[in-house]
Amino acid sequence: MKKLLREEVKEERRRAGFLIKKHGVDEIAMAQKKIIEELKNIQQMEEKFKARESILKIRRGEEIEEIAEREEMVDLSPPSKESVEVVEVHPVTKPYSYVRILYDNDTHEYLYEVLEPKLSMEERKIFEFIKETLIKTMDIEMTEFTEEEAREYLRKNVDRILKDYSISIGDLSREKIMYYIIRDFLGYGKIDVLMRDPMIEDISCDGAGVPLFIYHRNYESVKTNIVFQDDNELDSFVIQLAQKCGRHISIARPLLDATMPDGSRLQASLAREVSAMGSNFTIRRFREEPLTPTHLIEYNTFSPEIAAYFWMAIEHGASAVIAGGTASGKTTTLNALSLFIPPQMKIVSIEDTREINLPHPNWIASVTRETTAEAEESKVGMFELLKAALRQRPEYIIVGEIRGEEAVVLFQAMATGHTVYSTMHADSVFSVVHRLEGDPINIPRIQLQALNIVVIQGLMRIGRKRVRRVKEIVEIVGIDPTTDDILTNQVFKWNPRKDSFEYYGKGHVMDEIAEHRNWTDRELNEEFNRRVEVLRWMHEKGIKHYVDVGNVIAAYYKDPEKIMERIREENANKISEHSV
Repeated sequence: MKKLLREEVKEERRRAGFLIKKHGVDEIAMAQKKIIEELKNIQQMEEKFKARESILKIRRGEEIEEIAEREEMVDLSPPSKESVEVVEVHPVTKPYSYVRILYDNDTHEYLYEVLEPKLSMEERKIFEFIKETLIKTMDIEMTEFTEEEAREYLRKNVDRILKDYSISIGDLSREKIMYYIIRDFLGYGKIDVLMRDPMIEDISCDGAGVPLFIYHRNYESVKTNIVFQDDNELDSFVIQLAQKCGRHISIARPLLDATMPDGSRLQASLAREVSAMGSNFTIRRFREEPLTPTHLIEYNTFSPEIAAYFWMAIEHGASAVIAGGTASGKTTTLNALSLFIPPQMKIVSIEDTREINLPHPNWIASVTRETTAEAEESKVGMFELLKAALRQRPEYIIVGEIRGEEAVVLFQAMATGHTVYSTMHADSVFSVVHRLEGDPINIPRIQLQALNIVVIQGLMRIGRKRVRRVKEIVEIVGIDPTTDDILTNQVFKWNPRKDSFEYYGKGHVMDEIAEHRNWTDRELNEEFNRRVEVLRWMHEKGIKHYVDVGNVIAAYYKDPEKIMERIREENANKISEHSV
């Protein structure tokens, strides 16, 4: 556009020179006058062009940082209290929102501080007015748009309201108000920054007037500066969270378990029906990309030998239960180990809230359905889904958690040849057996021997860090006919002093694999060592994404020698490079 305008100026000057030569000095004044008029037009056009370009820049967010630098968008000045020091500061949505970790030397505790633009009294009034007007006038569900389309739709409507009501505000004020409009309509309102921070595992609100707490990957349980001021504000927020999940919460049904749009797990209570302190909620956050065996080897949750053991056990149809306390990483381990299922096998997963994520093409992901008290007959629970799953001819069944009557069907499925994986809350093999045999599950002891492996996982403390470790892996061998006791065999045990895993030998499951494949002990050990080598190679190469890990495992199932040749070739190249 600018280039075109310059060319027009040059052309006018050339024409003027030609007129002067042809018609003499009398024509100079006319030519100059024409040039001046043209230059004025061009200048006006250039100004319009610059203005339009500036608006586009603002809409793309490229000029916001320049505005923020000229005028203060977020107050990042040091804390006023001398005993409080800043540990770290990082942007979440630059330049609108930041997170600051503080440490108070008086109380010896960390504080997680959310920093957002501060609105003046006038700006807050305009924001509240625009928000109310949008709620009254918008007749389209935001879920119908992509995120970018929804942002643009909100911007246009905010511009329309400002114009219709002749509200005049500066660029900085407009952008601050726009941030809060987008945060509240498209995001998660007050907790939006918390939901965007990848370092947060849990968000906990215990009631109105109480600061929210988070579980941070580096600082563990930390208090935040976010508070819901009164019951009405918190009640309204909990109802909004339920609506975002596509679920219903009310005084009649004040408890809610749901999956949020980003995959996080929500547990919420409404009002004071079941909670003395009023509404509360807990959000368990999950990574967008699930952890894989390579991740868990890197974190030392388990060793390459444990992963190889499960690789062989899962391929050959051994059923397992992963037990542990709250937040011990049971579901994460279940999801990671499920990647060892051969790629073409039919899998059915059954969960209350969606957490399992697999790259397998032949996979049915089932989720339970809660209903209102008036429509109790339309409820679809774990028991109904499991009965339906058995008619779908699955080769592998994954159940999010064993809790009640569905366990009876689950163990019947194991006894009839289906391979089953699940989790449960228990801290030892004895506790697992006790829970399975007691109310409300009531599995007969004779049926327990259909279960092959029990994994005990825990949230441990090593030094000042809390870590997740597989504490032990125990095989269910059978039942002693004279004492009726369950016979077990410990295959792996975590050594807390060395933070390492001790392997006690091949075990009962490996013996059954060798018998099934007609392998000698030597052939079994060779295959086990090959898989350990593949897992170590993936760890060293940094192959972590669940699709990439799934592709390597699928390639090994198809042609193990080809994968081993590739690994040996790469190892040989490394040795030759080091020798040079």
